[in-house]
Amino acid sequence: MTIADIGYGKQFEGWYDRIFQDDAATRAAVEGLAGFHPDPASGTLEFGVGTGRIALPLSRRVGPITGVDSSQEMLAALEKKAAEKKAGDGDVAAELGDIRTYRDGRAYGLVYCVCSTLALLLDPEGQGQAIARAAEHLAPGGRLVVETHNRPGIVAQHEGLTRTTLFVPYPEPNTGIQMHATLLMENQIWHVSTVWFEADGTHRIGTETVRLLTPDEVDGYAREAGLVPEGRYSDWQGTDYVPAAGLFITSYVKPE
Repeated sequence: MTIADIGYGKQFEGWYDRIFQDDAATRAAVEGLAGFHPDPASGTLEFGVGTGRIALPLSRRVGPITGVDSSQEMLAALEKKAAEKKAGDGDVAAELGDIRTYRDGRAYGLVYCVCSTLALLLDPEGQGQAIARAAEHLAPGGRLVVETHNRPGIVAQHEGLTRTTLFVPYPEPNTGIQMHATLLMENQIWHVSTVWFEADGTHRIGTETVRLLTPDEVDGYAREAGLVPEGRYSDWQGTDYVPAAGLFITSYVKPE
């Protein structure tokens, strides 16, 4: 089986969890997803599980989770963390796969795709295929939850510029990230180079390209896959969607 991998994991291997830490934002996502789950006993599937940043703590709340990712490096980091878990920690089964084509023959109560994984697919066809595969894996009455970058919010952050630079300090002294971002193709493509600064003076550089989405686009993919749009939000606390938000969260239900 051939897995199409864009190389994201190779670039961020060893320091992904330094950027996306076990912080308030991660805990809010876990709490939000647990609240979205219609029935934890019906199973949970994550598209783009990465290092298990969300899946591992969420599995402590909802039970075993199947996590799919195309990056062997990311899954190796997940398996290492899972091997180090303490008694009572969650259970995540890692699967190497392409979310556009993945099928395991099971039905789940909750399927989720967060942290802009959907945007890493750079064409509408691929994005629609991923949503269709997610819908296929939902049991009747099950729910799909998507979190991704919000195109109008990202464009607003650029303040009319094609290129912009942003620095975000982290709580740990002398650490932070600097992001160099470029909008392309009528603001649909967002090219971002991230520089991570460590306290010891070292740094790491990673580059990613995403196709920015709007809630209406994801709603369209979901309707084509037979799902019913349910809600759209600007954060995991359930705040109503606003165009200025940098991210959006949408939820969908598979009819009974």
